[in-house]
Amino acid sequence: MTATLPKAELHCHIEGAAPPALVRRLADRHGIDLADVFDEAGGYAWHDFASFLVAYGRVSSVFRSAEDFRDLARDYFLSIAAEGAIYGEIFIVPDIAADNGVSADDYVAGLSDGMAEAEAESGIIGRMILTGIRHLGPARVRALVERAARHPRITGFGLAGDETMHHPRDFADAFHIAREAGLGLTAHAGELAGPQSVRDALDHFGVRRIGHGVRAIEDPALVERLVEEDIVLELCPGSNVALGLYPSIAQHPFRRLMEAGVRVTVNSDDPPYFHTTLGHEYDELARVQGLGRGALLAATRTAIEAAFVDEATRTRLLARVDAASADPA
Repeated sequence: MTATLPKAELHCHIEGAAPPALVRRLADRHGIDLADVFDEAGGYAWHDFASFLVAYGRVSSVFRSAEDFRDLARDYFLSIAAEGAIYGEIFIVPDIAADNGVSADDYVAGLSDGMAEAEAESGIIGRMILTGIRHLGPARVRALVERAARHPRITGFGLAGDETMHHPRDFADAFHIAREAGLGLTAHAGELAGPQSVRDALDHFGVRRIGHGVRAIEDPALVERLVEEDIVLELCPGSNVALGLYPSIAQHPFRRLMEAGVRVTVNSDDPPYFHTTLGHEYDELARVQGLGRGALLAATRTAIEAAFVDEATRTRLLARVDAASADPA
């Protein structure tokens, strides 16, 4: 339905994008038994957020080398490029790789190699967002930023994990360090916690983007603030429905937020866990919420405008969006 539409993704956890076929292959290579991790529909088996995290950890355990992460990044970026994506950002968590014996340097190098291969094959451009895990505590998050491997593809810093853990002010210094290092800033908020978590992220982290942020819709004054401060939301409708925030795509507030003037983008989050893809997210918004080509192109343009890239790259990407806008097909 939206196959010819240029797309961009700002919110995808790279381990959460691991395709089951690749995971099966790596599990066999490393002698890891994951038979009970897969569901009958070809995705991963889980039934609530706690079991989702367990499945996520077990799937992530198959990535044991730089080469494994190269294959993961290459597969992901080629898959979204095949659906029309021209740009993508991935959340990377060196702590996950370290738990499985892969150094931060090898982790980043492997992902970068996979991204470079995908770009050479398809033209898609990708960047990485170094990501702290909130429930691991402020000290771990700050240490992550302080020892972060410097790499040209790492252009952002973010915070994910349990929104209810720790006061936001406890992470303010980590965001300050990242800002001083020239990294773009984003933070997960307003997903499993309510509007106040979005307000806290804005007040204490100084972010211009919010991962999810969908529950801002519950607070009209916060929606007005998002519009006034030009904050971009990385919305993930399929993820929100799968995790029970909304009963269906039809009831997801994507269109309401967009029509209120909030800058919104389309994202897949952890696609195989939610039986979705970036292309499917665009298709569902067109099919179910009635968003036309112009509205969806506007979401892509917003993503490129908010992307953590240099201005020369942004200009090239926006030219591709503008070319599509001029084409009525």
